[in-house]
Amino acid sequence: MEARAVIQGGDCRFRTTAVASTEDARHVHFAVGTDCEKVAALATGLTEHGPFDAFDEIDPRTEGSLMSVVHQHLQGCCSGCAVPVGLFKVMQVAGGVALPQDISIAVSLDRAEGKGPLPTGAPS
Repeated sequence: MEARAVIQGGDCRFRTTAVASTEDARHVHFAVGTDCEKVAALATGLTEHGPFDAFDEIDPRTEGSLMSVVHQHLQGCCSGCAVPVGLFKVMQVAGGVALPQDISIAVSLDRAEGKGPLPTGAPS
C-alpha cells in the first residue's frame, strides 16, 4: 500500500511531497522530495532509520521513533514545521491505521484596536 501527501511548510514556502509505502501493512518506508535543505536532511535520516512500525508509532505505551528522527533534524524555528505532522499522517494511512483525510492548520493574527498596525503582508 502507498499513501502520498503534499505539504506546504508555511512562511518558508517550501513544498514537500511524502510517500509512505508498505508491503506488509505495518512496516512503512518513506520517500520524500522537498525544496527545503533541512527537510532533505530529515529525509536522509528517515531512509537511514529504515522502516517505521506504524503500530508502534501510534501505541501510547511506546515512544515513537519517527518523531525522534524528526527532532534530530528539525530544531529551533523548524520545530513548528508542518512536515512532521504530514509524515506521521501519511505513515498512518499507509499502515492502515487511519483513513486518507486532508488535515489543515489555519493560522491568523488578531490585533486589538490601538495595538498598532498589522505586519506588512498580513491579512486584515
